[in-house]
Amino acid sequence: MAFRRRYDESEPQRVNKWLAQSGVCSRREAEGLIAQGLVSIDGETVTDVGRKILPGQTLVLAEKAEHQLDSQMSVLLHKPRGVVSAHPEPGQTPAVQLLTRHRLWAPSRTIPAADTRLAPVGRLDMESRGLLILSEDGVLAKAVIGPASDLDKEYRVAVLGELTEAKLALLRHGLELDDRKLRPAEVDVISDQRLRFVLKEGRNRQIRRMCELVELKVVDLFRVRVGPLELGDMPEGNWRPITPQERELLIGESIAR
Repeated sequence: MAFRRRYDESEPQRVNKWLAQSGVCSRREAEGLIAQGLVSIDGETVTDVGRKILPGQTLVLAEKAEHQLDSQMSVLLHKPRGVVSAHPEPGQTPAVQLLTRHRLWAPSRTIPAADTRLAPVGRLDMESRGLLILSEDGVLAKAVIGPASDLDKEYRVAVLGELTEAKLALLRHGLELDDRKLRPAEVDVISDQRLRFVLKEGRNRQIRRMCELVELKVVDLFRVRVGPLELGDMPEGNWRPITPQERELLIGESIAR
């Protein structure tokens, strides 16, 4: 059945912008669907990429459009230490090379090819491990790491150095990186020398650099959750597709916030 949605906003809006804000596809993808004649409003095929939809009108995506959008693959990988998220140096292993049938942890009709364009959505540095999203879905990427995203990410972090209440207070709120203040973070002590971090931003090597500022050294960094998406008990080095329901949750939670 073709996708159908009524526009209930009070002011007209460009079709590509509305579809992107609704989490259906990116603006560029919407423009591509319009160019293929796969978008209609109240029964009329949309031919102008600048077309606006009016309050009370109903937009329909053809089944072919839905198939194109649904075929965009997104996966969850339990990245091991020593594997790079992307752009490997000579001799390094990129995360995408782990997406083989042998390492598949759940049913999937598609196994990424060697030249796949799946890109990391929120990287983990080479010495970090845990949940890594790889995707060719622009809407999903924007929901997770876009400038307006408010999804939180949870980590388990082992450190060396003296843990004090003063240091924990600074980690929670009070540090700067690259001359910009960091957003407040949740930082709790799990056990001796082990911390739980929950962040709502993703600066380069952020947790490691935060710890360095308070004279702590990270010896293990493990991401366990991104928004509603949890790593669970999937073994290290394995991967599985992200389900349509999980995609909807990630995008919906990002929009809702």
